[in-house]
Amino acid sequence: MEDHGLFGPGSVTWRVMGEPILLVGGFRALLMQGLHPRTMRGVLQNSALMDPDEAWARFARTTEFVRVRTYGTRAEVERAGRRVRGIHARLDAYDPDAGVRYRLDEPEGLRWVHVGEVDSYLSVARRAGVRLTDAEADTFVAEWRRAAEVVGLDPDTVPGTVAELNAYIDERRPGLAFVPEAAHPLGLSLRTPLPPPLTALRPVLPAVTFLAFATLPRWARRLYGLPATPVGDLWATATLRALHTGLGLVPARVRYAPDAKRARRLTAA
Repeated sequence: MEDHGLFGPGSVTWRVMGEPILLVGGFRALLMQGLHPRTMRGVLQNSALMDPDEAWARFARTTEFVRVRTYGTRAEVERAGRRVRGIHARLDAYDPDAGVRYRLDEPEGLRWVHVGEVDSYLSVARRAGVRLTDAEADTFVAEWRRAAEVVGLDPDTVPGTVAELNAYIDERRPGLAFVPEAAHPLGLSLRTPLPPPLTALRPVLPAVTFLAFATLPRWARRLYGLPATPVGDLWATATLRALHTGLGLVPARVRYAPDAKRARRLTAA
């Protein structure tokens, strides 16, 4: 039998993740993850994320990992996961609030990264108008437990339903903050150089980042020092829906990336 990796035809994940609007979900995930102080400090102290000249390359590597984890074979997923787990296991960082060093593979931080990602993809998809019943949304969250295992988490320790996802976020909110030593992502998006083939998209990056900020919960926007009103929520939802509808007018052969087209073809078979 053909190896379809973690998910495969008929999975909610394959149906959701191929939609181009999920690019906004990817940016939102990074913003959610950046509100966990230890997660953000681990990145700041061990990578060039906040260096504008290196930020795009790191984002590209993260995007490739998500692609492999979503559509790759079991062997490809295991290779990618082994590399990520190995990197995390070798690195540590300093927490100035607690005065201690900590490992980057500590489960609490990995779990927050996982939850921020799943919540972001699901929130953006549903607000954009990707058709998902409540039961399918729960299935999406449950399917992503397999993705949690790839980075070294016990799948039984991460949320398996939307209700569990929301409860986990609410439980962690008191410990979230945007650390003062980090550059603001909105400002970073204004000065991040792109590779020559993508230079024409330069004006798009700040717009996507701004929209990703607008899709965050109001409490998260406040932690970033940004306005947070119900009007902003309405604007974000209306914009996501308009973009998703507009993208739906583009022929599928152009609209979908090669992996997403293959997933659609296998699902329809």
